[in-house]
Amino acid sequence: MIHNFRKRIDFTALKLAFKTTIPVLFGYLAIGLAFGLLLQNAGYSWTVALLMSAFIYAGAGQYLAVNLFANNAGLLEVATIIFLVNFRHMIYGLSLFDKFNLTKRLKPYMIFSLTDETYALLTSLTEPAQINKPQYYFFIAFLNHCYWIIGSVLGAVAGSFITMDTKGLDFALTALFVVLLLEQYQTCTTKLPFLIGGFCALVPLIVLGKENMLLYAVILAIIALLMLRKRITENECN
Repeated sequence: MIHNFRKRIDFTALKLAFKTTIPVLFGYLAIGLAFGLLLQNAGYSWTVALLMSAFIYAGAGQYLAVNLFANNAGLLEVATIIFLVNFRHMIYGLSLFDKFNLTKRLKPYMIFSLTDETYALLTSLTEPAQINKPQYYFFIAFLNHCYWIIGSVLGAVAGSFITMDTKGLDFALTALFVVLLLEQYQTCTTKLPFLIGGFCALVPLIVLGKENMLLYAVILAIIALLMLRKRITENECN
């Protein structure tokens, strides 16, 4: 049975996926540790970190959930806020239909495991001609998920032994987004999507404030990208 299982795994795809996800490995270990420390500091054990990271797997949402738990927010409130924060996944996930359809039975997990970092990798990578693409995509998503779980559990366990000031640790997630943005910026030959993203984020921020800007920024960006799609794809990312 184990032999058959090993035969079904394309270890070339696994090794390449690991190399591809190394930047996310270091990023997720760092922000996972920060999340685990924040969660433990709020009075929750490492088992909560494990369950949240395994079954919720939403970096920004989990950071928000720590504050919501600390303020005794109801489950409906927590679920609603996390849904709104992660609504963007439903939007930019539309561009991954072709890749996800290749994974067949693994498609539900690919949808569940889609994060900003996994999306950045899946949309910017260039696959070798002979690679097993379905397994390659799956291993990228799966390895990133594992990194996040390991980081958050280690952070929660470390927090139970180490007393420290956790102020500012939540910025680790923002820092990772900045790194991924810079990598995408260097990869893309056209800078128009970045200008659109910046403009569509800035206008709602000024008009509505940071608490209410996310959904409107996403909607504006979608409209602008659809209107300028032809121009963008003529010089799309390599």
